[in-house]
Amino acid sequence: MSQSGIDIPSLLKRHGITPKKSLGQNFLISHSALKQIVQTADLSRDDVVLEIGAGVGNLTRLLGTQAGRVVAVELDNRMLLPLEEILGGFENVEIVHGDIMRLKPSGLGLIAGYKVVANIPYYITSALMRHLLESDPRPSLMVITVQSDVAKRMCAVPDDMNLLALSIQVYGAPRMVGNIPSSSFYPPPDVDSSVVSIQMFEQPFLPEEQLEILFRIAKAGFSQKRKTLRNSLSGGLRLSTGDAGNLLDASRIDPMRRAETLSLSEWKALTEKFLLK
Repeated sequence: MSQSGIDIPSLLKRHGITPKKSLGQNFLISHSALKQIVQTADLSRDDVVLEIGAGVGNLTRLLGTQAGRVVAVELDNRMLLPLEEILGGFENVEIVHGDIMRLKPSGLGLIAGYKVVANIPYYITSALMRHLLESDPRPSLMVITVQSDVAKRMCAVPDDMNLLALSIQVYGAPRMVGNIPSSSFYPPPDVDSSVVSIQMFEQPFLPEEQLEILFRIAKAGFSQKRKTLRNSLSGGLRLSTGDAGNLLDASRIDPMRRAETLSLSEWKALTEKFLLK
């Protein structure tokens, strides 16, 4: 019996399943880590939870004991029978076989204020975050387990900002909750993981209609990290270096600075000035 109460290796063997590295299938077996994730989500019977990557249901069943409704999305059809076996007694848990990147929260019957709990594979982290944050309705809270280096990037501040951090912090405030060693998973991944909590703002830091421009500017700014903002914006936005410099001057940003040094307020000012040009 594993620490999670489910003998995951035996369960998988009984169903003839070998975890796929390509799907990021490293199942969390530490009960203390599972409890920490659920406690961080601060659930009550009034809550609706979206779990992404239900796996064999060891986290799902804990969510089911706390939340009013759990929508558990799983891409791998091989996991459906183990999930039914583990979650058979939970009437408030709905198993959805599908690709979360092709599913909309509204299509899953989720309502404003729902919470996300997920152990996210590295290869879809950025795309998945954008997918959920740009969808309607948006969650009120996200509690996600990611590789520790990705967690640090999400929570970065100037002078170490990055595009992932900016794309998250426009919508909410991330914080590191705790670290989970690789030995807490089966099979153990090559690196340790961390739990990140993201408390969503009621409204994004910028008006909705400005977000597309913000991300266009930010992608240009971060596209060539070794270059000054004047040069990276010039190349990425197809502006002359003079126009890029003037845009930065108008935003009260030194053209010789680099993208990773800018605060959210400075990105906001840059977006507003760009829209006026």
